[in-house]
Amino acid sequence: MYKGQSWITLAIWAVLLLSALDALITWRLSLAFIALATLALSMAPIFVARWAEVNVPRSFIVATTMFVAMTLFLGEVYDFYYRYWWWDLVLHFGSAVGFGLIGFILVFMMFQGDRYAAPPVAIAFFAFCFALTVGTLWEIFEFGMDQFLGWNMQKSGLPDTMKDLIVDTVGAALGASAGFAYLKGQKLGGLTGTIHDFVRRNPRFFRRFRK
Repeated sequence: MYKGQSWITLAIWAVLLLSALDALITWRLSLAFIALATLALSMAPIFVARWAEVNVPRSFIVATTMFVAMTLFLGEVYDFYYRYWWWDLVLHFGSAVGFGLIGFILVFMMFQGDRYAAPPVAIAFFAFCFALTVGTLWEIFEFGMDQFLGWNMQKSGLPDTMKDLIVDTVGAALGASAGFAYLKGQKLGGLTGTIHDFVRRNPRFFRRFRK
């Protein structure tokens, strides 16, 4: 569980655990619940990966752990959504990039890494659609929570939703472009490196892959 994890991931887990213990001692149950929920969700990808027998790169675990902590712990407990107007946009952009990469890997796995079975532009397009679909479903979820439970997840309503979708579109395009660049043998920062690391760690899913 802890072996092979980045010090960043371990540090975030330690902070969340200590925060939960402190909240329980001082009987702040809502804070304890959020801290423990954040800890559980940040560890979930590791358990899912083990169940699916997938070797997930450390960089992905770091990214998901930071994202969950920034969304739930910093966003909800310390009101970063209200303190910083750009906080929500940054999280939407980062998640869209991540889902763009995940969408590319899933489609690429379907073809067992055969880049000739479908053009790189087609695989990138489906990755883009996957990421944008996830972002759209989240906006529908926010709308439902506001309508039926009286929450205020959409903040300013339609303007907030549209800004989120626009940022999702840009992030999804970047994530999908990383997949396209990877198939073309090009580099796009650390994004193509993450894809390469995943393919290298899971050769059984990419048996037809040839550089």
